[in-house]
Amino acid sequence: TLAALIDTAKLPHPGRGANFVHPKYGPVWATGHLGAEVVTLISTPSDDKKYAKYKQYNWKVVQEMKHVPGNLFVKTHPVSKHFWADAAQNPDKELAESVAVWSMDDLSKPKKVINVFKDSGLPETKATRRAVHPEYSADGSEVWISLWGGKADQSAIVVYDDKTLAV
Repeated sequence: TLAALIDTAKLPHPGRGANFVHPKYGPVWATGHLGAEVVTLISTPSDDKKYAKYKQYNWKVVQEMKHVPGNLFVKTHPVSKHFWADAAQNPDKELAESVAVWSMDDLSKPKKVINVFKDSGLPETKATRRAVHPEYSADGSEVWISLWGGKADQSAIVVYDDKTLAV
């Protein structure tokens, strides 16, 4: 049975997406887009009575966070105050090598852009090292990001402290 058909920006990449409780819209699911400059937040239904007040938003796009095209993965964690998104498929080298981080306190505020390649300590080459798939440690204290090198270039996993956003 089809639960909903939701019109979103171009080329959504659902992957696993990210589920969390938005302060204004309640339970939401987030997805990035390969072909649009946004991360889309969609309100999701819940059987939990404490979320009944958000029912009017269910299955609607409730927010679009400004990002860059080429996003594959988004991530947050229940104990985190951050929301992470890659741009691994962006044609711009600097953007493909970086991730964006928003404050969960106010997702409408501008994001912080972190260049994962520069933080990696890997030697500079002409190759684009794509920062992809932020993934939290089980306790939510760290975010692990894959840095994909080309066939002849070194790759790495770069680990960030989620509180300080430092390596």
